[in-house]
Amino acid sequence: MTIYEQIKQSIRDKVNEALSAAKANGELDFADIPDYVVEEPREKEHGDFAVNAAMLLAKQAKKPPRVIAESIVGHLQTEGSYIASAEVAGAGFVNFRLHPEWITRILSVVEEEGENFGRINIGNGKKVMVEFVSANPTGPMHMGNARGGALGDCLASVLDWAGFDVTREFYINDAGNQIEKFGNSLEARYIQLLKGEDAIAFPEDGYHGDDIRQRAKAYIDAHGDGLLEADREARKAALVAFALEMNIDDLQKDLEKYRIYYDVWFRESVLHENGEARRVVQELLDRGYAYESEGAIWFRATDFGEEKDEVLVRQNGFLTYYAVDIAYHKNKFVDRGFDTVINIWGADHHGHVARLKAALSALGIEPERLEIILMQLVRLVSGGEVVRMSKRTGKSITLKDLLEETSIDAARFFFNMRQANSHFDFDLDLAVEQSNENPVFYVQYAHARICSILRLLSEQGIKVPRAAEVDTSLLSTEQEMALMKKLADLPESVRQAAQLREPSLMTRYAMDLAAAFHGFYAACKVKCEDAALTKARLLLCNAVRITLSNVLSLLSISAPEQM
Repeated sequence: MTIYEQIKQSIRDKVNEALSAAKANGELDFADIPDYVVEEPREKEHGDFAVNAAMLLAKQAKKPPRVIAESIVGHLQTEGSYIASAEVAGAGFVNFRLHPEWITRILSVVEEEGENFGRINIGNGKKVMVEFVSANPTGPMHMGNARGGALGDCLASVLDWAGFDVTREFYINDAGNQIEKFGNSLEARYIQLLKGEDAIAFPEDGYHGDDIRQRAKAYIDAHGDGLLEADREARKAALVAFALEMNIDDLQKDLEKYRIYYDVWFRESVLHENGEARRVVQELLDRGYAYESEGAIWFRATDFGEEKDEVLVRQNGFLTYYAVDIAYHKNKFVDRGFDTVINIWGADHHGHVARLKAALSALGIEPERLEIILMQLVRLVSGGEVVRMSKRTGKSITLKDLLEETSIDAARFFFNMRQANSHFDFDLDLAVEQSNENPVFYVQYAHARICSILRLLSEQGIKVPRAAEVDTSLLSTEQEMALMKKLADLPESVRQAAQLREPSLMTRYAMDLAAAFHGFYAACKVKCEDAALTKARLLLCNAVRITLSNVLSLLSISAPEQM
């Protein structure tokens, strides 16, 4: 249990005891104690915690909430607890004020847990896959992939910190229509490079990027013109095999530069080669959820509330992307045994969500085990204007271009500052600005400032003390108490981020903790005439350093010691 959980449970136990005592002496009459909330009041003057038990019990006890609340307070036994006082407020809340010692305990907890402070276990080792980015391997990654990469990787870290067994996966679309277009494009550039632009017309629906020309040239440099005499399908297959591996290698390198390391790179082609995709279509037929019509095979999506049925196998015998995606997700749940699968998709995929979940239901897989996070578009802004083209290439902005314009730290932090379903403007000017207006600089500067304090005092022979050597009751100012409360918030922030699938709560926590530290630093001198107080504040500073480092580590953002 975290400190907050222990305190809340202690308050709950005392309230339950008080209600039971009031019932025993006939003051209150009720059958069951309701599931009330123990929470922090929005206004500080209302105390440290409050409960709404009286309001929820009013109908059952047939008494006004304030009367019930007064009965609770009248029967409270607070000896041996952190409760200093309790009072009735408003329509029937009971507000609690705690002895200061409850929060100073956090300093010894941070010291004891160190780099593991903030880790919790609500996952109990359940297997969770986070599949994200999964960019088309026919070209470089764009800005949407940059956002999806940061969101997916940080969500995976949050879930790991919350006690889940997490797998990061990249799905390589190395089969299907896009690979056919890729092969046609490579073939045209290959022939044009060897025989001239007029030797073959470039396909209208082909990939026109310069990367295609570069891949064709690289093949020529490595293998010459031997494919000119080859059968067309063999030629395309050789070019695709060569270029695809180069593209996948580049994707991996770019993502690793972005501090994203996948556990699994899963190839779509495997589902075709081993027959899984065909077998899942047959299974849907066998279960009665698919049928043949007009030479095609259809999924009965209308049985699950969709407006129309969906094609699984076209008239030409080719599997649709939908059919293969069903097989891929069956592989995740059935073959590999993931309890939960979380996919981060672009918002343009919203129509695919219900269809995929319907197919899982048809296969006997609980659709709620699949969670889809839809990510909105991101725009790059500089000088108040939207940036659409790369300075280096004159083409659309790629992940590589972005990381040349700003730091990896800024990119990862900024992309995790908003919920995935919100549109986001990435301000390039702010991202490189070294001021408190830049949120990542603001957080990193707090960490560096603490390291500087510790370094300077260490040079004067003043070391960080052990918590057992410190009188933490000396930490009593408003700023010190606020800072310790914010430290104690970390495990709960991790819990909420994991349960809500919302990594932006972690950047918000980092900014709030940095703000609390900067406020403390402005109001409280660390080295002061009172040696005991100096030791207590030094211990507090070190606890903040550890906590900031942990949060930044969770986000895969550096925690500099000097700036």
